[in-house]
Amino acid sequence: MSQTPESTGVRRAPTMADVAQRAGVSHQTVSRVLSHHPNVRDSTRAEVLRAIEELGYRRNSSARALVTRRTLTLGVVACNPTLFGPASTLFGLEEAARDEGYLVSAVTLRQFTPKALEEAIDHLSEWGVEGIVVIVPHRAAVAALAELRLPFPVVTVEGGHSLPIPGVSVDQELGGRLVTEHLLAAGHRTVWHVAGPGGWLEAEARIAGWQAALREAGAEVPEPLVGDWTPLSGYRAGQELAGRAAAGRVRGRGPEVTAVFVANDQMALGVTRALREAGLSVPAQVAVAGFDDIPEAEFFAPPLTTVRQDFAAVGQASIRLLVSRLEAATVQTGDDERVVIEPRLIVRASTIRP
Repeated sequence: MSQTPESTGVRRAPTMADVAQRAGVSHQTVSRVLSHHPNVRDSTRAEVLRAIEELGYRRNSSARALVTRRTLTLGVVACNPTLFGPASTLFGLEEAARDEGYLVSAVTLRQFTPKALEEAIDHLSEWGVEGIVVIVPHRAAVAALAELRLPFPVVTVEGGHSLPIPGVSVDQELGGRLVTEHLLAAGHRTVWHVAGPGGWLEAEARIAGWQAALREAGAEVPEPLVGDWTPLSGYRAGQELAGRAAAGRVRGRGPEVTAVFVANDQMALGVTRALREAGLSVPAQVAVAGFDDIPEAEFFAPPLTTVRQDFAAVGQASIRLLVSRLEAATVQTGDDERVVIEPRLIVRASTIRP
């Protein structure tokens, strides 16, 4: 004798037919309600929704995909997701996709290689995603993406402006300019910079904004120190800056150190600690500013002046770009639409002298 789910004690998941029977309507009416079809009476819609809630009905996405030939799933490839920027961007993308009615399948790459990028895109393609967002903050990633034949719409995040692919980015150069101008306006003759690692497009753009602001002000442009986004690299850079600050304007050692713009908040934390350990007061003797406005920045000692990026806006703009191309039903070539989001300078006590 065959066993039913009821006879084995296993509760069968409710189906659309169960909802139709409970609400006293047809299967097609339930489908129209679930699809937000306008030609359903309000009273009927209310009955169907009540039946859905009472039964605990959930749509079967696999069955829906067979009928509509759509998975309503978007892919994301993210490099270095342990860093605040990529992690926050990924969260913003997932939230924006849910708001549009899509699921997100993400592949994260701790270390980038062109082969890893190609394998990630192939993996997402096998899972039936309808389009992907690639968070490509590294120059090598952009070069690799340009070589790939992409079978579905793609949007880049922080991928620069060299690809014929639609993209979304924060104006990193403007952010570097804003913080440098703020420090110059506070009376500093120049501003030192602890940069992000080579090859990172965001690091390069922040350097460009810093240099442009100094040159326009007629200020000396010191050679930037280079970190790797970690507090430890910031600490080591801070030790070197502390040595320069203590030595003063020694021949061949560059201009006096009274202000430092650090390319991210984690490195700024390390810089601040090194300066304080060397007996230098922040900001009375050396002002320090960061970039990103991580949640902890306002609790640094002193609270950190920094540049805030709107990662929610990045996610929303990226998903809108991608969905608009899905709705166009074609993979458009030569499409280079760009959305640029302005950052905001957040001034706190680390740059304001008592």
